[in-house]
Amino acid sequence: MGPPRRGAEFKMPSRRYTILIADRTSGVVRRVTISARPAVAVACALVTLPVLIGIGAAWKAKSEVASLYSSNRSLEAENSNYRGATEALSDQIESLQTVVADLGARSAIDPAAARAVEKLPAFVKNRAIGGAQTAPFAQQAAKTFSALAAPEDTFGLLRNVLEGLQNRLHDVRYMVERRNALADATPSIWPAHGWLTSRMGNRQDPMTGGDDFHAGLDIAGEKGQPIYATASGRVTQAEYQGGYGNLVVVDHGFGLETKYGHLSSFSVKPGQTVKRGDVLGRLGATGRATGYHLHYEVRANGRLLNPLQLLTQQKPRDQ
Repeated sequence: MGPPRRGAEFKMPSRRYTILIADRTSGVVRRVTISARPAVAVACALVTLPVLIGIGAAWKAKSEVASLYSSNRSLEAENSNYRGATEALSDQIESLQTVVADLGARSAIDPAAARAVEKLPAFVKNRAIGGAQTAPFAQQAAKTFSALAAPEDTFGLLRNVLEGLQNRLHDVRYMVERRNALADATPSIWPAHGWLTSRMGNRQDPMTGGDDFHAGLDIAGEKGQPIYATASGRVTQAEYQGGYGNLVVVDHGFGLETKYGHLSSFSVKPGQTVKRGDVLGRLGATGRATGYHLHYEVRANGRLLNPLQLLTQQKPRDQ
């Protein structure tokens, strides 16, 4: 044969291997011929497959660990939010406890003063407590039930409930403060010690003997004895005024006003703030008077009130 032509492909023959399997008992010999390439491929597959399985398992484990780390971070953030919400709720509860304690301290008033307040006209009491605004229950209920639509927001539900209670307690505190202010402004003590010589109502004029309407109480006593403010307020007048003589007028707020007439001297000035029991002046007989006594009036929005209905202490002796 001549030399191979230039450009012709040269192929190596595939190697083959023969495996002899002999049976000693029967003497039978079996031959198995295999090609090298398939054998190598099978061997490589047997070696590579466990490696690939190991790599896959490692990748899966790594992915699961990363997922666990992510879940852990999410749980830490959620726990942080819960801690913040718990601290906020604790602050709200502490605030509510403070409000409740404050209400307990302020709600107790003297029973006699409470009875005097109850005897005030309705328009005076309405004026005292008319400013309180309480949110309608329907609105608060809607706000609460809206939180139920999100079951995961348990803290939001509790927060809404606490806010509703806090708002109601603030309203109650406002009403307690107004009630206490009204009790402090109610003329409930006797303005002087002495003898009750004339009550409010129709009477015989002590000077002319004719019919007369007496606008207040006359309390007789010794000249110069103290005259007391029957409730807290502000002095609006301390001067001589016609038949009243030396007159002190005190504005107690809520439309309540008291007048103290026939004084011999003044112990206060206009614009001065006084408390129940403070001395306003001294008993006298100035103005239209037949003897030493105090003329005492109570008015609500300019209308006369019978002072005896509001006085809670033991009254002076009748003449």
